[in-house]
Amino acid sequence: MRRREFITLLGGAAATSPILWPLAARAQQPTRMRRIGVLEGLAEDTEAAQARRPVFRQALERLGWSEGRNVRIDYRFAAGIADQHQPLAKELLALQPDVMLATTTPAVAALQRESRAVPIVFYGVSDPIGSGFIASLARPGGNITGLLNIEASITGKWLAMLKEIAPRLARVAFMANPKTTPYDYFLRAAEAAAPSLAIELVPSRVETAADIERAIESFARVPNGGLLVVPDTNNTVHLDLIIALAARHRLPAVYVNRQFVAAGGLMSYGLDNADTVRQAASYVDRILRGDKPADLPVQAPVKYQTVLNLKTAKALGLTVPDLMIVRADEVIE
Repeated sequence: MRRREFITLLGGAAATSPILWPLAARAQQPTRMRRIGVLEGLAEDTEAAQARRPVFRQALERLGWSEGRNVRIDYRFAAGIADQHQPLAKELLALQPDVMLATTTPAVAALQRESRAVPIVFYGVSDPIGSGFIASLARPGGNITGLLNIEASITGKWLAMLKEIAPRLARVAFMANPKTTPYDYFLRAAEAAAPSLAIELVPSRVETAADIERAIESFARVPNGGLLVVPDTNNTVHLDLIIALAARHRLPAVYVNRQFVAAGGLMSYGLDNADTVRQAASYVDRILRGDKPADLPVQAPVKYQTVLNLKTAKALGLTVPDLMIVRADEVIE
């Protein structure tokens, strides 16, 4: 028998043999489309939310997940509104995702109320144990894991930065919305650190733009004050307002990330958001490949960055110490 005839015969046998049908069918099946749901705490058109999407997509592509080919990503945006998280969580889970990504404490809480089975990866969450999301950092123990945002002890660093840049500082307004951040978690740490720096801490619970304006205007009536703008979706939503009020009332302020400083804020100390998103993508990848959230330890931050805005410091009449400039990772002039 000639070689060509043998190959033709073999091909015909493969097409007609019941034994070989399953193998042929599997070979022809397309890659199964996996589904990722993302519950974002900010509005879709905010700079931070827009910046995170391409970073997440590119990180997934490097790990073998291409949007439209073998993975679909569904987004919902709560726009900083506490009551929006629950209906959006329902919508996303109704799509039967393989894994969820949640960017804030309210987002994780909403998803947890809807499902204890669908895997959830978080970032932008500062107190996952106190919030009841996990049993411990090393052994999360349920369907939730992820990356810590900012630990409470960092509040001491923020207060020290304010005192260093404004030595006459005597009072600091602690600004956040208890509905969108673990308020007491940060407040307790700030209250513990303030006395050693001779700072009076003034808790300011704010929810709306009007709340923020009233709180800052009232606080600014007494001299030698400053602002501590803690990690909070609400603060991010209103960052332009907060920065404008700080400038109007000549209040030195410390923020949680570079976004505030780039928009005109004085200084920040916090995480590299892009790096955090890439790490979150690696956890999403591991879960899509079969790992369980309960077996993936929650990762603590290892890299922080300091950003200073010298133009804002000059406008506030502040002289930035040389050592502070040397220590900064980025200086905006």
